Amino acid sequence: MLLSGRHAVVTGGGRGIGRAIAARLRREGARVSILGRDVAALAAACAAGDADAQAACDVTDANAMAQALAQLSEGRPIDIAVANAGAVEAGAFLRSPADRFRRMTEINLIGTVNLFHGALPGMVERGHGRLIAIGSTAGHRGYPHVSAYVAAKHAVIGLVKSLALETARSGVTVNAVSPGYADTDMVASGLDAIVAKTGVTREQALAGMVKDNPLGRLIAPEEVAQAVLYLCGPASGAVTGQSLMINGGEF
Repeated sequence: MLLSGRHAVVTGGGRGIGRAIAARLRREGARVSILGRDVAALAAACAAGDADAQAACDVTDANAMAQALAQLSEGRPIDIAVANAGAVEAGAFLRSPADRFRRMTEINLIGTVNLFHGALPGMVERGHGRLIAIGSTAGHRGYPHVSAYVAAKHAVIGLVKSLALETARSGVTVNAVSPGYADTDMVASGLDAIVAKTGVTREQALAGMVKDNPLGRLIAPEEVAQAVLYLCGPASGAVTGQSLMINGGEF
């Protein structure tokens, strides 16, 4: 199998895109460890066969991340690190205090930094590795009423581009996969909020959300997982510093 003998770690691996990634990599032979704060979701993913091991971890806490990675990598060095954990908060800029920007930066950017800090040294030492951030189309363009999230995701893409240059000759590649609106709990919560705030039907809210996607639908988590699989494999050895957008041709 494509990833036989490799050890992959996926943050936010208990549900949604993270769980789809974990399951896809495991089907290709990788040993998959998942991290997150929802212990029940992590346990359910492992019980269903979508992952091999789990560790509870707040990805914004550098010490907790280091401890979790040490636990999971004992005897099994990390070959693939997928920074998937993230969150979004909505609100007009003038109603978005600095604390909202700090929260969005902590979970989306610092969570990625902490995973990469923990995984990269061993990869460089062994001369091979894959660092992958799950970004967003919000890392490439602006959207109204989510400026804190957009700013944080732009920072993630900047990190990927810069770190790829630092690691270019090390055997480690650094990339992002950036989906548009995907069929996840996060988007479902966003739809609920739109319905509650505006009074439109859920179908109308969804139509508004996907109106700029030429496919006219949400992105499936499995489609994002397939892109991650490509970046993990040997065929992508010359691909680094890129953000692969899975957005139905939105832009």
